[in-house]
Amino acid sequence: MNHLPSSAPDLPALRVFVAVACQRSYRQAALALGLTPSAVSQAVRRLEQQLGLTLFARSTRSVALTEAGARLLQDLTPALQGLDAALAGAAELREGLQALRGRLRLSVPRSAARLLLAPLVARLCARHPQLEVELCAQDALVDIVEQGFDAGVRFEERLPGDMVALPLAPPQTFVVVAHPALLADRAAPQHPNELAGWPAIRQRMPSGALLRWEFARGPERLLVEPQGRLTLDDQAAVLAHALEGAGLAYVYECAARPLLDQGRLVELLPAWRAPGTGLWLYYPSRRQASPGLRALIELLREGDTGLSRP
Repeated sequence: MNHLPSSAPDLPALRVFVAVACQRSYRQAALALGLTPSAVSQAVRRLEQQLGLTLFARSTRSVALTEAGARLLQDLTPALQGLDAALAGAAELREGLQALRGRLRLSVPRSAARLLLAPLVARLCARHPQLEVELCAQDALVDIVEQGFDAGVRFEERLPGDMVALPLAPPQTFVVVAHPALLADRAAPQHPNELAGWPAIRQRMPSGALLRWEFARGPERLLVEPQGRLTLDDQAAVLAHALEGAGLAYVYECAARPLLDQGRLVELLPAWRAPGTGLWLYYPSRRQASPGLRALIELLREGDTGLSRP
């Protein structure tokens, strides 16, 4: 055979050729491939016709490679191995995306767990129904490596400096809100300094300090120590007590927005909103990321997280 190939050889025929070359037998190659000896013989004959080369020297007892066959086997083997590796990698990626298993364990601030992260977690669980997600709501900073967390979530100013960090949610602005009944017989304050004398619901931070209320208007910046008889350590509880008229509350705008839109609460000092801080995801190293954490990072990069905007 010395004519030029009329068409490119197909991949199944090339795999049959490699099997026959390795087994030195049509029958053994057929067994290995799950084909009939006749199908193997036809595939080899078709490949020889396409290439215009004789690949095997056949006898009644043996099958041996010709010089052309040996050269083809030498060049073809690494190419097929590379193709198999590429296909296996694609299959592994597909299976990892479609049937990701395991557990993703996150340390998050209580306020973020209740008010901000639900849409993101819902999307992650919907995409990976076999992934277990555990949110441990704790305001105190913890060593996430020591305590077995895949990652942590914190506001920007509290991020550990030795971690990889990714923005999780945009800046969350605080607002001062009150039940309308508190304004029934007195004018609303127009300046933060006028908050003195108004009952406030204070919030105790994990450090033990009371949360100070920050205000900004143009270049002006003010910090106010709220005064009141009621102190709580959870922002969701602060908001619930504000709904009962217990006092003014300093809470995330995203948490108060539905209640403000319904008229159940009223915002005070809207011109004095201070710039908020963003929420970040942090973890030890990209190389150590678990499959669940990688899935979460991928979701963040896509941008469709449903996280609250300020």
